[in-house]
Amino acid sequence: MKELYRKALKHIEFIAYLLAIWSFFVLFLEPIISFYMNYRRVEVYTALANIVLLLLTILNRALQKATKDQRKIIFFDLIMLLMGSLLMIYQAKFVIFFLLIRQTYFILQYIIFRAFEGKLYKVLTGNPPVTLMLSFALVISIGTMLLMLPAANVHNQVTPLADALFTATSATCVTGLIVRDTGTYFTLFGQLVILLLIQIGGLGIMTVSTAFAIVLGQRITLKLESVMHKMVGGTQHLDVFSLLKNIVIVTLIIECIGAVLLYLTFSGIYPPFQAFYLSVFHSVSAFCNAGFSLFDSGLMAYTDNVNVNLSITALILLGGLGFTVLIDLHRYLFIKEKIKKLSLHTKIVLLTSGVLLAVGFISYYVAEYNGLMSGFTISRRVLSSWFQSVTTRTAGFNTIDTGGLSKASILITLVLMFIGASPGSTGGGIKTTTFAVLVLSVTSMLKGKRDLGIYNRKLPQSNYREATSLITLTVGIVFFIVFILMLVEPHGFEKLLFEAISAFGTVGLSMGITADLSVAGKILITVLMYIGRIGPLTMIYAFSIRKHYLNVNYAEEKIAIG
Repeated sequence: MKELYRKALKHIEFIAYLLAIWSFFVLFLEPIISFYMNYRRVEVYTALANIVLLLLTILNRALQKATKDQRKIIFFDLIMLLMGSLLMIYQAKFVIFFLLIRQTYFILQYIIFRAFEGKLYKVLTGNPPVTLMLSFALVISIGTMLLMLPAANVHNQVTPLADALFTATSATCVTGLIVRDTGTYFTLFGQLVILLLIQIGGLGIMTVSTAFAIVLGQRITLKLESVMHKMVGGTQHLDVFSLLKNIVIVTLIIECIGAVLLYLTFSGIYPPFQAFYLSVFHSVSAFCNAGFSLFDSGLMAYTDNVNVNLSITALILLGGLGFTVLIDLHRYLFIKEKIKKLSLHTKIVLLTSGVLLAVGFISYYVAEYNGLMSGFTISRRVLSSWFQSVTTRTAGFNTIDTGGLSKASILITLVLMFIGASPGSTGGGIKTTTFAVLVLSVTSMLKGKRDLGIYNRKLPQSNYREATSLITLTVGIVFFIVFILMLVEPHGFEKLLFEAISAFGTVGLSMGITADLSVAGKILITVLMYIGRIGPLTMIYAFSIRKHYLNVNYAEEKIAIG
């Protein structure tokens, strides 16, 4: 009898996959199902079926002689079962969505790691740039489908594809540009989807996927390990597992502290649960440099609030420094070592970030003294200038009306958005280190030096080549997209350029034209957000044709420059 029971349980997972397909239909085809039967009843029965089948799947694995990796999966499934059961008390639709994520993940895990003898996994790990691009595209696609669901918006209607795609891309690429107001258009379900996309995009798709691969016992190739190190700042001192663990721990600690600080303000205005939700949402959005807000006017209602201004800007700065810099600073400040020394990467990031923050603060204070900030108290001017200087570097929050900025402020905003955050961070732009290398090359030329040096260290020529290539590619891409935008959009050059650079730098600031863009304009901005997050060089490496050339050195001949 026990043997027969075990044989029956072997087919449970296959049935669960079939149920996943039905669950997908239940979520997406509510109008059709409602026409033929009682949708609420179907929804409840589907949710219960998912819970029962997950329970049977856990029993199936528990009765078998489980390996260490299988025990991890059982533990993961138990957590999913508990969460699903708790959500059943709230709403059946959330149970279906939550457990469908679990099923989708295991289906993808099977296709990537086990189907076709694991050839797909070998192909993907053999070309990490392609893997990165496809991973972002996959997450955006799933996010788009979820945001198109009637349950995702307050009107209980299917959101247009262009709007859902734009929002999903903006969230995954942690940009913050919106065509639908996050707080009033999307339901709690839709907002949670956006929040999940922000968190995944902020941590980095490769980080999340590599973490899952390790959890499932998959071997990480040396090429993929190298890419992981490059993504978080270029250090090779930590193994991948320690790197991932530190990234997750750092993220959770900072976001929790940020949520607690914001709760101190929101709890005095909103009911406890709503204040908690607002605190968590804005903390995650700020640390991930996403710029999504649940308030229809952004953070303009908190222009004078010191706690909100300092908490949000601190989260933005920490997220924009990069995980390797945070780990390096923690080691330098809190771990006892014989020789305490920051890496060159950390020093350059801190120096460049500090200079840009100071320049931005002074520029906004001076440019808007008799403009947008006219009539402000000194403390309000200081807070507004500081917040604007920080948020312009890829965050996208605002405490003053961006559309009302003077031309001088718009110019400095364009420059800061173009530079962006630091490598391995949750932000975008050409990155602070790229800008630093460019400045060093100019100063070296003015001093008559050949080498690029800083802090008694010489930078390799490869850094200079990568920096100049990145800037050239970025200018070319933005120029091309702006040219097309000017052909299809009625808005002025200044506003279109601002929108394009904001999208590429994954900033999220706008001069008020985002919602008025045509479908073609939304798609062009969506493409810019995608390219800005993965990086132009990653895209070029992914599509470049690698050929073997003979090692031939030609005669050198100089040409006139300038």
